[in-house]
Amino acid sequence: MAKEASNLQSLKKQNRITILNLIREHHTISRQQLANLTGLTAAAITGIIRDLVAQGYVIEKGLGKSSGGRRPVKLQFNPEAGYVVGVEITRHRTTLGIVNLNAKPLIINHYNIDMSEPREGLTSLAAEVKRMINESGIDTKKVFCMGVAYPGLVDVTTREVKRSPNLGKKWRDIPIENWLQELIGIKVFVENNSNAAALAEYSFGLGKGTKNMAYINLGEGISAGIILNGMLAYGFKGYTGEIGHLVITEDGPLCNCGNNGCLESMYAVPALVRKANNELSLYNQKDPLKAIWQEKGSVAIEDIIACAREPETYAWRLIRQAGWHIGKGIAALVNIFNPEAIFIGGILAEAGDILMEPLKESMAKHSFPELAKEVKIAISSMRRETGFYGGCAVAMRALFQGGVDALLNFN
Repeated sequence: MAKEASNLQSLKKQNRITILNLIREHHTISRQQLANLTGLTAAAITGIIRDLVAQGYVIEKGLGKSSGGRRPVKLQFNPEAGYVVGVEITRHRTTLGIVNLNAKPLIINHYNIDMSEPREGLTSLAAEVKRMINESGIDTKKVFCMGVAYPGLVDVTTREVKRSPNLGKKWRDIPIENWLQELIGIKVFVENNSNAAALAEYSFGLGKGTKNMAYINLGEGISAGIILNGMLAYGFKGYTGEIGHLVITEDGPLCNCGNNGCLESMYAVPALVRKANNELSLYNQKDPLKAIWQEKGSVAIEDIIACAREPETYAWRLIRQAGWHIGKGIAALVNIFNPEAIFIGGILAEAGDILMEPLKESMAKHSFPELAKEVKIAISSMRRETGFYGGCAVAMRALFQGGVDALLNFN
């Protein structure tokens, strides 16, 4: 009897999730249309809508056109019914924010949190999240969960972080979801940063509805999130998309992964900054980037991107060289899974056409012609914040798949 009651409760919750998602997907929809789409009875639909309206998830918004009877009441999803926290962790910058259930941001803040020690870094992160929620004025009961875009390998079977070469050697086998849930008191979902960003691009970016696509993260590392048939591609353990660890020269610099000559070790942001600071002493005194180097003692990626806008300068050549070699890595991706579209994000994408022109040319040269001809390549509309929105997308995916008890928790 108890098992039957539990199964009934599970079915009722799943029906509510299904109805809520259909209302989310349509600008307006009627009860009759919902009944036609789901096969549920009119009485069942009426009961579910009554609960959803009472809880604030659905708004009744005027009357639709009649097809021969009473005009139907139009139903709309209310994105202010709740909120999720999004987080992107990187080596030098952690982004936190709160968005409504349509991913409209209320708050986005940036913090310098030292993540070299996992427990200390996550404790600091949790403190900032709690402070942000408290200062937002939002009812804490309406903050349903948190999604984290994380720069490393996340085991989809254990939900542990297995390794993060870019954060340091101490990031091994860390139960990040459990730690953060204990510290903050809300459900936490962690995803590899490129997977998360791909999900954001697919859910509410330029790739919305593009069933086969990839997102390429060009930041502290180089990696890809891949969407196949509308679903994130995980592989066996969830470690797909590590294109930054394609070896492009055997005698290249040592990479964080332990190999030599990886794409990431030569053309990710830290490698480009290191290369510039090592080489600028040899360049013409009139070069704009060298002038900054002489004045400040070192240059950052923002300096390189700004100076690259002047053609034929050191920075211009450096960014174009990076674009050409990154294009080779993307060509491998195109040849392997034949995407419809590829979106480029991360701080390096802020170089715009200076990066994209050689990247596209190289991709076309090194891909199978019929595949290269069909694929669309564009810069992500979310630019540098795609990872943050990825954290939000991960939280909302779990929320609207029924993975958070705080949602639709009716008697």
